[in-house]
Amino acid sequence: MRFHCLYVSSVSACFELENTSPYYAEEAFDVTVNGAPALEGVRTNVFSLFDLKPETEYTVAVGGEALSIHTKPETGCVSVRDFGAVGDGVTDDTVAIQNAIHACPRNGRVQVSPGTYAVRPLVLKSHMTLELQSGAVLLGDTCEEHYPLMPGEVPCGPDGQDLQISSWEGNPMPCRQSFISAFHAHDITVVGRGIIDGNAPNSTWWENVKTRSIGRPRLVFLNRCQKVRFHGILGRNSASWNFHPYFCQDLGFYDMAVEAPKDSPNTDGTDPESCDDVRYVGVRFSVGDDAIAIKSGKMYMGMRYKTPATRHVVRNCLMEYAHGAMVLGSEMSGGIKDLTVSQCYFKHTDRGLRIKTRRGRGKYAVIDGVEFSNIRMDNVMAPLVMNMYYFCDPDGHEEIVWSKEYHPVDDTTPYLGSFRFRDMDCTDCEWAAGYFYGLTEQPIGSVTIENVRFTFKEDAQSGRPAMMDYIDNECKRGLYFNGVHKVILKNVTMEGQVGERITAIRVDEVIDE
Repeated sequence: MRFHCLYVSSVSACFELENTSPYYAEEAFDVTVNGAPALEGVRTNVFSLFDLKPETEYTVAVGGEALSIHTKPETGCVSVRDFGAVGDGVTDDTVAIQNAIHACPRNGRVQVSPGTYAVRPLVLKSHMTLELQSGAVLLGDTCEEHYPLMPGEVPCGPDGQDLQISSWEGNPMPCRQSFISAFHAHDITVVGRGIIDGNAPNSTWWENVKTRSIGRPRLVFLNRCQKVRFHGILGRNSASWNFHPYFCQDLGFYDMAVEAPKDSPNTDGTDPESCDDVRYVGVRFSVGDDAIAIKSGKMYMGMRYKTPATRHVVRNCLMEYAHGAMVLGSEMSGGIKDLTVSQCYFKHTDRGLRIKTRRGRGKYAVIDGVEFSNIRMDNVMAPLVMNMYYFCDPDGHEEIVWSKEYHPVDDTTPYLGSFRFRDMDCTDCEWAAGYFYGLTEQPIGSVTIENVRFTFKEDAQSGRPAMMDYIDNECKRGLYFNGVHKVILKNVTMEGQVGERITAIRVDEVIDE
């Protein structure tokens, strides 16, 4: 089996098979390190080694293929136990762990050994590695008052510019401090088979979520950070979004998992917002809201900073439960570009590839030239959804959002350009194969669907494919296009739909080959 190295830290390494199989390998395989057995019966395309020694050469082999890696050097390693951390799940270990972080030398490592560490919010710094060894759990405090109030933005600098500190769904707003944070930091690694647990099921974070005036904390919040890597860890039970990178650059998330109960509110897996150069490879999501939701702020942030989400790669990921598996928007006022999604497996999600926006997102809210390829979907209610009437925000059900009347194109009008969906196998669909609804005044540019198979579940349930007002429930509908300039279908097959295979309303051109 051919494979390559994705990432190397001082104590770990991550690898990826070179194949076309979504997430899972075509057959199980074993891994050796320096000729000795290391991993047996691996079933996923992405695999990792942990507990390696810094600045050491290793030969890693899979079948008849081998390659050499060299782990990174480090200046030293400090243990949180040496700073008084107990790890019994009861003692407050916050100060001990934060002091270990403060004391860690530049390019050093903070080691968290097995145990359950009860902690309040922690802040990471530049040039450090946080190693959570297998069996180590950072367990969040359940008292809301122990999460300090962070302002949305503060005056900063001689030019009078405001500095954004906290954000809630696309706008700078006061929030409780996130469980793990980093601000204007760079060169950070969080690695190991340990767990970051927000402990929300045992708290009050998921209560009265619609009436709160202060945003709930994220599990991990990165504010204007660069060169950050997460490798191997499990993040779970966040009070709200799990991983929220905000105006960051050069991020990597490798061979890790994000979990939350299926009914937990706003527990998106990850929401990179106005970030550049972000990679999700080999990540498993099972959450209560969207798995990956790429964002770039609401109108205020989009018009002010004009910072799109750019150069995002999502590959070999598994989305097991979520509202949307791979989502763009709806807070996308800065735009989204240069995105590739491939070799992913979605199952038991409401929607698969989901794009959502609405009037009011603004003229910089542009998504164009996006390609999704080599995707497997199983038991996804509606595999493909593009919705320009998404009923979000406090005014989400007002006429300006749902009206199908023509509104003049102005500085508040978003734009969805060209999209290509290819090489997909979508089995046991329920609501619809695809549902595309463009604005009356700004139709979707073009949709190409190529080499895609849809089959419907025999006992499919009905539901609304798009979250928009005044549409009917659907069951086993084929491909529905309303407000699209051009639709191109190449080798698209469908089994079990009820009614027409294709419905085209306000579509200028349909090519069906």
